[in-house]
Amino acid sequence: MGRPGPLVTTIALLLVAATFVPLGYIVSEIFATGLSQAGELVFRPRVGQLLRNTVALVVCTVPICVLLGVGLAWVVERTDVPGKAWWGPLFVAPLAVPAFVNSYAWVSVFPAMHGLSAGVIIATVSYFPLVYLPAAATLRRLDPAVEESARALGSGPVAVFVRIVLPQLRLAILGGGLLIALHLLAEYGAFVMVRFDTFTTAIFEQYQSSFAGPAGSMLAGVLVVCCLVLLAGEATLRGNARYARIGSGAAREPTRIRLGATAIPVLAALTLVAVGALGVPLWTIGRWLRIGGAQVWDFTEIGQALGQTVALAAMAALLTTLCAFPVAWIAVRSTSVFARMVEGANYITSSLPGIVIALAMVTVTIRFAPPLYQTVTMVVAAYVLMFMPRALVSVRAGLAQVPIGLEEASRSLGKSGPVTFVRITLRLTAPAAAAAGALVFVAVATELTATLLLAPIGTRTLAMRFWSLSGELDYAAAAPYALIMIVAAVPVTYLLFTQSRKAAGR
Repeated sequence: MGRPGPLVTTIALLLVAATFVPLGYIVSEIFATGLSQAGELVFRPRVGQLLRNTVALVVCTVPICVLLGVGLAWVVERTDVPGKAWWGPLFVAPLAVPAFVNSYAWVSVFPAMHGLSAGVIIATVSYFPLVYLPAAATLRRLDPAVEESARALGSGPVAVFVRIVLPQLRLAILGGGLLIALHLLAEYGAFVMVRFDTFTTAIFEQYQSSFAGPAGSMLAGVLVVCCLVLLAGEATLRGNARYARIGSGAAREPTRIRLGATAIPVLAALTLVAVGALGVPLWTIGRWLRIGGAQVWDFTEIGQALGQTVALAAMAALLTTLCAFPVAWIAVRSTSVFARMVEGANYITSSLPGIVIALAMVTVTIRFAPPLYQTVTMVVAAYVLMFMPRALVSVRAGLAQVPIGLEEASRSLGKSGPVTFVRITLRLTAPAAAAAGALVFVAVATELTATLLLAPIGTRTLAMRFWSLSGELDYAAAAPYALIMIVAAVPVTYLLFTQSRKAAGR
């Protein structure tokens, strides 16, 4: 593997330095509090309860999302299920529905929902596409001849899946599972609505009562430890396996497995997932709109919120994707400790609640760069820190599939490193980069907490307006903002789906 050049290394180091701003804020708060008092705040029954809740949420939700995402991908890509052309985009579409909108929708339909089981249901219908999408893309890229050869030698569909397909889904499963776990560590609104306490909801309570209180900072420190455990587990399971190949395999559809009599229960299961992930929130929003009538459509206010949301999301998506390239390059092309540190620093920061990152940015700008306080620059910078893993997972997977031999051949023909990157590497990773940008766009368009603290005066994004109105119990007035958030994110989500198909050459 080629060693990263000085330019790539310098950019990566600057990004790492930026990611340490929130961590530095937490550490400084710990020392300002005093080690003895910090210990008292951490080792208390309330923290133990929050740890149990958070761990239980991750342990229950991530495996369910993996099973659901991989299972749905296999059914859509490897069987003759009716309507297979529609199921794919349908199972990516839930990415356009914010988790807090999903939570209120389910609570509206089932008012008794609360606690761990409610949290798992909301998180599952909100986040399973993060596993489905990379798993489906990987299945489309696999050479069908390998699976057909295994079946010709007498292996059944289950044996072929376990022995041939599943090992090649490792990167997609681990990357998607890690993203889901990080979302669970940082999610706030969805779990508040179902009255389920996690570290993040407790941190918000602390900050609401004492702004940047020491108890909240200590809880944020525990979240960092949880993230380190997740990163260590993902890195260990991922290993150093290579997933690139020189040839593209057979550019054809695989021989699909006939479902026969099982088609009806399979269709019922697919429909149930679609209803849970899309039907419930859309029905609830429709109900709000019917109750509110025409008077809830303030087009001047809605237009301003939509314009600000799209502008912030587009800037953040472009910048985050560009920043992900040097980090992904080092992570894929090097196995050094430095590579793991560069990649891991971004995941650690993204595991922190948005309010912690926002307060860190506020503290730093007020002390060292007052002109940047409450500017668009700081808002976009916070988005980059928060959502870098979304871009990094996609770009890393794209770079991992680029055969190094093609780059070496280009350089041996006299092409410079930058020219080789543009003509070979960037062209082959373009679908992954587009997917990364789409993921970040959707995330920013529905982000709430950091925007509330960092946005300049007068900023009113769709998520901010929805949360404000729903907090005032004016659910009818909030409905248009929820609907537009979903509608605005659907085209980008569909782009994400189509780009994943282009990556497979279909």
